[in-house]
Amino acid sequence: MRKTIEELSLDIPVFQAPMAGTSTPALAAAVANAGGLGALGLGAASVETAAKMIAETSAMTGGPINLNFFCHKPMELREEVARDWIARSQSRFERFEAAPPNELHEIYQSFVVNQAMFELLLESAPAVASFHFGLPAADKLAALRDRGIMLIASALSLEDARRVEAAGIDAVVAQGWSAGGHRGLIDENGPDERLDTEALTRLLAKNLSIPVIAAGGLMDGADVRASLSWGAEAAQLGTAFIGCPETAADDGFRARLAEGGKTVMTRAISGRPARCLDNEFTRWTADVSDAEVPAYPYTYDLGKALNAAAKAKGEPGYGAQWAGSEAARARFLPAAELMQALMEEFEAAEADVA
Repeated sequence: MRKTIEELSLDIPVFQAPMAGTSTPALAAAVANAGGLGALGLGAASVETAAKMIAETSAMTGGPINLNFFCHKPMELREEVARDWIARSQSRFERFEAAPPNELHEIYQSFVVNQAMFELLLESAPAVASFHFGLPAADKLAALRDRGIMLIASALSLEDARRVEAAGIDAVVAQGWSAGGHRGLIDENGPDERLDTEALTRLLAKNLSIPVIAAGGLMDGADVRASLSWGAEAAQLGTAFIGCPETAADDGFRARLAEGGKTVMTRAISGRPARCLDNEFTRWTADVSDAEVPAYPYTYDLGKALNAAAKAKGEPGYGAQWAGSEAARARFLPAAELMQALMEEFEAAEADVA
């Protein structure tokens, strides 16, 4: 028996996007306490860090929480590409009186091979577990279902969404082209249809038997209401929450978000395509071809080192400032106040439709 979104007992059909590196226990708890689905992005966390974040969140809320994991296929590092990438960055590091790493490391282990993280998820038994870049093995999915966990995965196309449905997943996140952060491509080098959120949501809702959650460019309660008219049963908002004081976004990220700058899709920061605020990093690598970029997450090893070197010298523009294309509409409110605003806007939009 598949789990349903109704079983989450949300006051408003708002899912906070997991946003690894930006979401925090305080944010997840605030969203859950305000009637939405809070989330922790654990794809970049160690098992120890993940356990601590889960415990902190549980201490602040009894509401539903989504634990999110990266299920990318582990990739081998192409040594020549890595050497060239390090050499390319040499002069950029020198600007900040630093040196690039001598070699690149696989700084994040995929959930598909991380047995300790899987066991932590089983033990934690959150209301929801969600997956990006792919799915765990069938036996692991079965074990999670047996724990009563609702399972969700992201998809960018009808083909991938059908794979999600066939695997017995309870609901699918329709990640539109405007969404911030990493694209949920199962094959990072595969074709990306670049469907906008409405088109993708309508396509999946028409062709699947499982609930669809719209994601990408949704910033207010009226957007949430609109997504339901496309066939979604809930909306996932990420960039809308970045300005909340509860997030881990640093001052440079917040300042860039407040400027309302454009966003670009880049592979150069992490090694996988992701939508980021236009910043010094994206401008530096604007002319880089995909073939020049090492695999994920090895590329991220250098990206993080460069960001640390730049920040140490007062330059905030080299961070992974993941954000969607509607970033200019972000509001800088405490999460509880933002959730209240979303609720009021959602209800107003519902009244207008009626």
